[in-house]
Amino acid sequence: MIPYGRQDITQADIDAVVEVLHSTHLTQGPAVPRFEQAVLSHCQAKHALGVNSATSALHIACLALGLGLGDWLWTTPNTFVASANCGLYCGAQVDFVDIDPRTYNLCPRALEQKLIAAEKAGRLPKIVVPVHLCGQPCDMQAIHALAQRYGFKIIEDASHAIGGKYLGEPIGNCRFSDITVFSFHPVKIITTAEGGMALTNDDKLAERLGLLRSHGITRDSALMTKGMDGPWYYQQVALGYNYRMTDLQGALGASQMNRLEQYVARRHELARRYDELLKDLPVTTPWQHPDGYSGLHLYVIRLQLDRIQETHLQVFEALRAKDIIVNLHYIPVHTQPYYQNMGFQVGQFPEAERYYAEAISIPMYPVMSEAQQDEVVSCLRETLGA
Repeated sequence: MIPYGRQDITQADIDAVVEVLHSTHLTQGPAVPRFEQAVLSHCQAKHALGVNSATSALHIACLALGLGLGDWLWTTPNTFVASANCGLYCGAQVDFVDIDPRTYNLCPRALEQKLIAAEKAGRLPKIVVPVHLCGQPCDMQAIHALAQRYGFKIIEDASHAIGGKYLGEPIGNCRFSDITVFSFHPVKIITTAEGGMALTNDDKLAERLGLLRSHGITRDSALMTKGMDGPWYYQQVALGYNYRMTDLQGALGASQMNRLEQYVARRHELARRYDELLKDLPVTTPWQHPDGYSGLHLYVIRLQLDRIQETHLQVFEALRAKDIIVNLHYIPVHTQPYYQNMGFQVGQFPEAERYYAEAISIPMYPVMSEAQQDEVVSCLRETLGA
């Protein structure tokens, strides 16, 4: 069986976690700050806050930016539901912007047209969440320029993208956003088992994010409403959540960071090889924008359905029957029953829907061998009759 993604756990990772198990702190110890610092050093941002999932990071990012009742959050329909749900958690309303047909990311031109109409209707978004699908960065310079013009905040959902670059600089530096979010789920580029992180260059936002991830509680006297009663004293100054990352996760993440660039480089080797092996098949391989260096979390092909006899479903099922565990990223969020009950309809975001009708994520991960890659291509070729 060849899965679409797989984590790589080395003895160094195991030793790092075991060291924490033998320590006095399984949580709220030194391992999470060490991991945060490793990510900061790589991304060249000012603040990083580790949390228990990227979903939690998105939630507190929205709250830190003041999203609430009566506000709008816009994102792409071509993403996991968390990129949109984070707005609903805050009581805001959610809408979508269609994708660019080449990058599969939120389209800046579609965003601009939607902003022009929204300004006239008096319902501009408070937050826009561009998603770096598959690790390829969005056109953040264009989106940031629109933010300056229309006054919205930006949360980069970079769950797929740690280790990637935009305009030669690391994704996560927040040059064109207020907050960037990473995911460390097991199939992501590096893992903490479950876990996420929010990065920002804004001191006040970092302070707010820190409160929100841990019950709204502070031991910082500068944030308190009165003097401390004693060394035991703390105050709850906001309504926060228990979104902390454990030291076990932090230790694993810090260890994995030592191999981040190696992992991304290997993904690029595999992607280049796929590009060559698949060039004569009736599929469209991923296009990479010259402004970006993708984290390449996923390698997505699009079936050229007019050139094959099989349906999308038949190809998918045939590959799985051959133990090639392909997947599909993603079902457009606006087509989910929960969102359809809110009034969204099939047909509203046609580029995302066309992508969904053709896309298949084929296996790619750093420890994948060339023999496994050859098997994937052979099975795909056989399935397509090519």
